[in-house]
Amino acid sequence: MRKWWLAPVIGAGLLAATVGVSAFAVTTNQSAKKAEVYQQLDLFADILAKAQANYVTEFDTNEAVEAAINGMLASLDPHSSYLDPEDFKDMQTQTSGEYGGLGIEVTAQDGFVKVVSPMDGTPAARAGIKSGDFLTAIDGKSIVGLPLNDAVKQMRGPVGAPLAVTVVRDGVEPFDVSLTREVIRPEVVKSKAIGDVGYIRITTFNEQTVKALDGAMEKVRKDVKGQFKGLVLDLRDNPGGLLEASIEVTSRFVNGGEVVSTRGRREGDQRRYNAVRATRFPDVPIVVLVNGGSASAAEIVAGALQDRKRAVIMGVTSFGKGSVQTVLPLGPGKGAMRLTTSRYYTPAGRSIQGAGIDPDFEVAPVRLSDKDIAELKTRAARFTEASLPHALQNEQGAERKPPHVPTDMPPADYKGEDYQLDQAVALLRAGKAAPGASNAMAATPATVTP
Repeated sequence: MRKWWLAPVIGAGLLAATVGVSAFAVTTNQSAKKAEVYQQLDLFADILAKAQANYVTEFDTNEAVEAAINGMLASLDPHSSYLDPEDFKDMQTQTSGEYGGLGIEVTAQDGFVKVVSPMDGTPAARAGIKSGDFLTAIDGKSIVGLPLNDAVKQMRGPVGAPLAVTVVRDGVEPFDVSLTREVIRPEVVKSKAIGDVGYIRITTFNEQTVKALDGAMEKVRKDVKGQFKGLVLDLRDNPGGLLEASIEVTSRFVNGGEVVSTRGRREGDQRRYNAVRATRFPDVPIVVLVNGGSASAAEIVAGALQDRKRAVIMGVTSFGKGSVQTVLPLGPGKGAMRLTTSRYYTPAGRSIQGAGIDPDFEVAPVRLSDKDIAELKTRAARFTEASLPHALQNEQGAERKPPHVPTDMPPADYKGEDYQLDQAVALLRAGKAAPGASNAMAATPATVTP
């Protein structure tokens, strides 16, 4: 910097020369890249034409091209995909909070349809489908190897129509589950009072979540008996959803300051999202429950409350999805593209991509032994963000902790129904989940509203 100020004329001359050379290099490089792309498109057209002319049977060209598009996007990362017009419409309906289907969040892995999480109160949840299950057939017809969107289409259909899915689960023989399609109106927020402790469960982050949360918080306030010892915020098996909803939810528990930041490919593609002024529980101690099914928007909330020292996190390491997808409409009749456009970071600047959110208090839901480590390793290798094909690398080098037996797990004579919840309530009643400095990172006023 001193050389620029001490020799401004020479510096300006060098800068001009450098810019000129750089501009020429960039233009030449862009032209070369375009030429290479056109060559590849010509190759694709040749392959398609030869396949049309010589394949053993006729095939639908539109379907073949769509499969090629999906293959290209899937090679980038597991969350980028093409949405045909029907899928695009369904996605818009789903994020509004009501849609038809089975009530199940799925992803693709190694040609299989893998269950991320069944939604509470839906056909999938009632039928006993679990996180980590693999679906291999619908009505006896294999869906192995199908693009995820095609497999999902087969699960959809008229409300009231039955179907059977074949489930592959670790440790048991494949089995069929009978389901009936319903209009899915997931209960996105549930609440109750556990004596002097409030309990709120958020099942997904859509356009209805914030309104439902506000109602649940008011109800909890009224139902809690005696002195309010604290709140359990249950985000277990919450597959995520809308970024905006996660920011609004976090805003209910912090007083301004950063919730999350995102960084894209270009230097200018950076945004900082601050809490909106909507604090409802500013001083109540909070325990957030997470598990391997807590992903995306759920991890944004947990990470923000953890970094802001507003809550303690309890459970087991979360899924580890640290990326943000943008839906890019392609024009009338063309559908849309869901594309990973940025990574997100917690208020402390952490990327949890692949690594997940580690709990402050590690608590297992069931009792485990050293013999279960092999099963834990198998599950970790199949049911985490880092295990998905083409998953983004964590650019900060953070890695998921290897499978191990948690330090706290139910005793052999435990008779309760939910050990993690019981431990969260006990922690709050013991006064070991103090709210901390909720304003510690709130020096900058809220300036961004997504």
